[in-house]
Amino acid sequence: MIRSAEQVNEEIRALLQDGAKPRPEDRDRYYRLVVEWAAAVRAEQELAA
Repeated sequence: MIRSAEQVNEEIRALLQDGAKPRPEDRDRYYRLVVEWAAAVRAEQELAA
């Protein structure tokens, strides 16, 4: 099941505290979350159409 873009965005924001770049140990997780977020946005747009 795909999480909502909002849910994924919350997790991304938690990684990017104070607008900082992701820490080196969090970069892989950050990139996976961005891909998941993009998929969620596409799915939400398709449902809305």
